[in-house]
Amino acid sequence: MRILDRAAFIRANTSVMTPPLVPEVSLHLAHEAVPLWQKTEEELGEMGLPPPFWAFAWAGGQALARHVLDHPGLVNAKRVVDLASGSGLVGLAAMTAGAQSVCAADIDGFSVEAIRLNAALNGVTLDVTGEDLLLAPAPDCDVILVGDLFYEKALAAKVFAWLEQAEERGILTLIGDPGRSYLPREKLSKLGEYKVEVTRDLEDAEIKMTSVWRLSRYC
Repeated sequence: MRILDRAAFIRANTSVMTPPLVPEVSLHLAHEAVPLWQKTEEELGEMGLPPPFWAFAWAGGQALARHVLDHPGLVNAKRVVDLASGSGLVGLAAMTAGAQSVCAADIDGFSVEAIRLNAALNGVTLDVTGEDLLLAPAPDCDVILVGDLFYEKALAAKVFAWLEQAEERGILTLIGDPGRSYLPREKLSKLGEYKVEVTRDLEDAEIKMTSVWRLSRYC
């Protein structure tokens, strides 16, 4: 893999925009998914890379960020983990809503850099890590936020088991999801629902009905 200045690449291939549902937060976002995906592979000299999750405000993240901003008591003065943070949108919303601290975690190196850039853009401090938090019990915190992470079967099962363990320890866990196939809805309680504008490059519709959930047994 070639060495690439990720920060420079992100700045050169995105524009500063606000997500439709979360105008309080500015992000470095791409206009189109496929060209950016291809350019990333070309620049790194590597094929088969995952999609540029960091370059878009996904529906689940937008809904969860909106929910946190509208219900600041969920995170106010609390230690928050934003799992699979992507662009950092949900973590930034949590800090804006008054969180004591936010750990934004993502295993994608581009996401790690994008989160740092977006935090600086919003004048917010986030603790950013590229570690895979799923390899160990959840870190000490009060709230875990998960936006749009139930799109693969094995990953969804792993994430849900991890969240169950966290809830057993008294950690509030909230999920934003636009109806992905592997979300275990039968084990969840819906806390809110939002109409989210999305790009057709990424989704099958221009508007995705997206919900915020919590594990039912802890509601």
